Amino acid sequence: MSAPLLAEFETPEALVRAMRLAQADGHRALDAFTPFPVPDLTDAFAPSRNPVRPVMAVAGFGAAAAMYALQWYSSVIAYPLNSGGRALHSWPVFLLVPFEFGVLAAAIAGLVAMFWACGLPRLHHPLFAIPQFERASQDRFLLLVAAKDADATALRESLERAGALLVAEMHA
Repeated sequence: MSAPLLAEFETPEALVRAMRLAQADGHRALDAFTPFPVPDLTDAFAPSRNPVRPVMAVAGFGAAAAMYALQWYSSVIAYPLNSGGRALHSWPVFLLVPFEFGVLAAAIAGLVAMFWACGLPRLHHPLFAIPQFERASQDRFLLLVAAKDADATALRESLERAGALLVAEMHA
């Protein structure tokens, strides 16, 4: 697959037109960079599912279940000690440690999942090396598009027909 192309546009209308043309041809729009919000882009770049909550739930409940099983095993199987007539499997006593450990495991897993979902820690992105990228926060509209096949010449021509001032190939 070829490297994604970054196209620079002068108006938001040209950016939206180019994005729709690229998607109609089967190319995938990766991202758009604009100095202000463009309402027509919100549907095109719908956020992907956030994995943080499911990861936190699995880690928290899994760690809590593992800690409860560890306490049950050590009290009932490995070292059954009946002192004062208490039951070997005393679930009210066993709940505190699994709760605390489950919360801790969920918090750590949530932090790691958030970093992973955000692509952090990434100190440098290949877009920063393109000189035109800094104008995206001032007066230009940039569209990052991945070609559907290895040859990106059709995509380049489509972007130029849509009114791109400049089309640059982004190298990783």
